[in-house]
Amino acid sequence: MSAPHETTSPDEIPRSGQITAAATAFAALFAAVGIGLYGLTFFYDFFVKDYGWTRQQVTSGNAYSKLLIGPLFGYLAGYLIDRYGPRRLLLVGILMAGGAMIGLGYVSTLAGFYLCYIFNALGYVFGGPLPVQVLLSRWFTTARGKAMGFAYIGIGIGGTVVPGLAYWLTMNFGWHRAMQVLGCLMIAIAWPLAWIVKDAPPSFAADQAARPAAAPLGEVLRSSSFYLLLIGSMCSIGAVGGTMQNLKLYLSLDQQYGQGDVARILSLVLAGSILGRLLMGWLADRWHRKHVMLLIYVIVAAAIPLLLLADSWTMLHVFALLFGIGLGGDYMIIPLMAADLFGVQRLGRVMGFVLTADGVAEAVSPMLVAGLRDRMGSYRPGFLLLMGLAAVGAAAVALLPKRHQTTA
Repeated sequence: MSAPHETTSPDEIPRSGQITAAATAFAALFAAVGIGLYGLTFFYDFFVKDYGWTRQQVTSGNAYSKLLIGPLFGYLAGYLIDRYGPRRLLLVGILMAGGAMIGLGYVSTLAGFYLCYIFNALGYVFGGPLPVQVLLSRWFTTARGKAMGFAYIGIGIGGTVVPGLAYWLTMNFGWHRAMQVLGCLMIAIAWPLAWIVKDAPPSFAADQAARPAAAPLGEVLRSSSFYLLLIGSMCSIGAVGGTMQNLKLYLSLDQQYGQGDVARILSLVLAGSILGRLLMGWLADRWHRKHVMLLIYVIVAAAIPLLLLADSWTMLHVFALLFGIGLGGDYMIIPLMAADLFGVQRLGRVMGFVLTADGVAEAVSPMLVAGLRDRMGSYRPGFLLLMGLAAVGAAAVALLPKRHQTTA
C-alpha cells in the first residue's frame, strides 16, 4: 500500500532547486555524520594507545558533548529552522563540525579533546540531520522517501570512504595530520553547496498558507504516538551508536585485527548502509512507513548478536553487511515517520525534540558499553545490552499508528 504524501504539486517545484537541495543534503550528511561522527571512530584506538586513555574516556567525548549540547540546543535549532529556514544553520554547523575535526588533530589533553567534541556536537545539531530533514521535506513531496534515501547515502559514502582514506593518511602523514586533512575536506565539500541552496521552493509559503492551521505543538506533546516514536528511535539509535562507537576498539584492541582489516570492516558497514538507504527509501514511498521502520529496527536487533562471533572472519562480514543495511535506514526513516504523524509545518520543532532525545541515547549508550568493557574485561555484557535496546525500540514502533488522523 502506498504511503500518504503531501498535497503540493511537484510541477510547482523547480527541478533545479530539488537537485541543489538533494546535493546539499548529501554533502552535509557526508561531512557532519559520515566523517564527523563515523570517521572519528577510526582514531579512537590511537588515543587509547598513544595517550593511555581508557575506552570509556575516549567514547565519553561524544557522550558528554551530546548530553550538554543536545538538550541546550536541540529544540532551539528546530525552532530556528522553522522560523528562519535550514540554510543558515547548515552554514554555521558545517564550519563547526569541520573545525572540530581539525582541532582534534592538535589536542593531546582530555580537556582539549572535550572542547573539540563540544564543537563537533554543535556541528551535528546545526549542520547535520535536523536541517537536512527539514530542507528535503520542504523541497520534495511525492518522492520524499527517495530524496531522503539519496541524501543519507552521503553518510554511507562518507563512512565507506573515510576508513580507507584515514588509514592511508595515517600511514603516510600520521594520525594527527590525517584528522586535520579530513576536517578541511568536510568544509570544502559541504559549505559551498549550503551557501547556494534555497530554504524552500517558491510555492512553499503559499502552500503552507493554504493549509488549515496546524494544531498547537502541545497536541503533539500530549500524543502517545510522540512518545512511542521518541522511545523507539532512542532505543534503536542507542543500539546503533553503542555498536558503531565501540566497533573499532573491539576489533582492534580486543579481537586483535590489523588496522587495514578493521578499516575494511568499517567500510563494509557503511557500504551496507548505502544499500540500506536506497532500499528503505524506495520502500518508504511504497509501504506504510511504520512497516519500513519496524523492518529496519528488527534488522538492527538481529545483527548485533553476530558480533559475539567476531572471531570468524565470515561472520564478521555478515554482521557488517546486515548491520549496515539497518544502520542505513535507521536515521532516515525517523523524519519520514514524524512527518506522517505530525505534518511538515511543525517538523523542525518535533524533530528538535526527537533528535535531542536520540542524541542523549547515542551519547550515553557507547560510554556505558565501553565502561562495562573496562570493568568486566569483555564486550559481551555491553553487546547484550544493545540487543535489548534494539528489541525495545522495535516493540515501541510496532505500537505506532500508521498515520496521525488529526494533524495537517
